[in-house]
Amino acid sequence: MDTLWKAKSVSHNSGKEKGESIWIQKEYRNTQESNDLQEKEEKEPKFSKEEEESAADRNIAPSSSLKGDINTEVAVIGAGLAGILTAYMLQEQGISVVVIEKDQVGCGITKNTTAKITSQHGLIFQKLLRYKGEERAREYVRANQIAIQKFEEISSRLHIDCDYEILPNYIYSLKGEEKIRREVEAAKRIGLPALYTKETTLPFQVKAAIRLENQAQFHPIRFLEGVAKELTIYENTNIIELKKNGLIITEQGNIKAKSIVIATHYPFINTPGYYFLRLHQERSYVTALQGWKKEDNTWKGMYLDEDKYGFSFRTYKDYLILGGGYHRTGDSNPLDAYEKIETAARKWYPDASIQYKWSNQDCITPDGIPYIGRYSAKTPNIYIATGFNKWGMTSSMAAARIISDMILKKKNEDEKVFYPRRLMFSGSKVLLKDTGIIAKSQLSERLRIPQDKLEDIQPNQAGIINYNGKKYGVYRDKENRYFFVTTKCPHLGCSLEWNQNELTWDCPCHGSRFDYRGRLINNPSMRDAFDSCQRKLIKK
Repeated sequence: MDTLWKAKSVSHNSGKEKGESIWIQKEYRNTQESNDLQEKEEKEPKFSKEEEESAADRNIAPSSSLKGDINTEVAVIGAGLAGILTAYMLQEQGISVVVIEKDQVGCGITKNTTAKITSQHGLIFQKLLRYKGEERAREYVRANQIAIQKFEEISSRLHIDCDYEILPNYIYSLKGEEKIRREVEAAKRIGLPALYTKETTLPFQVKAAIRLENQAQFHPIRFLEGVAKELTIYENTNIIELKKNGLIITEQGNIKAKSIVIATHYPFINTPGYYFLRLHQERSYVTALQGWKKEDNTWKGMYLDEDKYGFSFRTYKDYLILGGGYHRTGDSNPLDAYEKIETAARKWYPDASIQYKWSNQDCITPDGIPYIGRYSAKTPNIYIATGFNKWGMTSSMAAARIISDMILKKKNEDEKVFYPRRLMFSGSKVLLKDTGIIAKSQLSERLRIPQDKLEDIQPNQAGIINYNGKKYGVYRDKENRYFFVTTKCPHLGCSLEWNQNELTWDCPCHGSRFDYRGRLINNPSMRDAFDSCQRKLIKK
């Protein structure tokens, strides 16, 4: 049997992220009743102590890891929103499906989203019409509008208490009116009842904004777990090999599937597909403010600046979720993202305090449209959902609908605009830039001469040094402990860069991230940084 992909090694202990989003705080999660756990235990083997403890931390019933060999019609790899929704839609149609997750349900990108459910993905409508034409633009908008309806439908059907709210969404501009007027016209041309306005509930005056009614926001993890309860999921299950005939080999057993869906945020199979040449990743930063609201203040809607360096706003209960601080992964210097958000919060909401802060990472395609469909021409039984361009809520639902229809041999009227091997005239400049960054980073890893000295690295800072004839990235903590990591990314050999916002080593080529101990946080890398976790205590 031909091997499609094989792991060189696998990371078993996920790296620690600096912050934790409001969505995973226990006081804002659903508490499961004991009979939920009892019902699940009757269907599956008893859980290990580790599995029960992990589930208890997340306030959900535990899912077991795979134990032995199984057969299924469809295997979905990745238990984020896209993977869970795809599995749910297939199961609803009578298809046997299992979900495989190397960590736990919702442990990746889904837990860090701002969870806006909207078709208004920045100022995208003009761009769609200009580069894709009216037919494809209508497909894109229709897929996302249907996604909003499906979220409400599934929440209602499964009785999921996920704080689902129907609200208007705004894209505002602080620079000028004309681009907003053109966007409103484009939206109307493709069938959206968009409105031009200057009236918002933001703490500052805008030049103009486009308003779209009947969009939504919710608690993403409550929704995810409500759907996940309906499915067969194997958590803590590491894939070590994938065969062309649909055989998935894991550390705990094998899964034979007729079809496979890759829903791992960033695709881990490099060839065929070559998604590493057609994706890059970007980071953004988020805070949750408490005490921001005054008695006479009314807030209605979700907001985003059309400028990618601007701010995002939405509410959740008594919190204001304020986001900003965009940068390409691996290119954060000299940005201090959290300081930027905190400065804005002090200016606009002087009585508020930041209770939570966290960050997120998104896969970006050159033309701003996700890749949804068959992974490649050479793998007709494998499907992909990636490149959601910071709009993972509606994109996940659109992906679930399109991929489930493809597996069921049903025609989906919106699939063409998301075709993974489409021509991208509008993204040619981005594609060339990404290629240049990859080449530069790989050369830098081979040729860059370290300039930092170990003794000059300050507490809570990092540098790149030459140590015993080898190049290392070194982080020094407040206790004067030094953590050594080789700077070569295990994915494709690019040079890791230090992210002071998060105290992580990030890859500028494809977005793999590692904590300062070298432990993997974000894919596409599947293992920890080379020669990581070498600790040197320097005595003064």
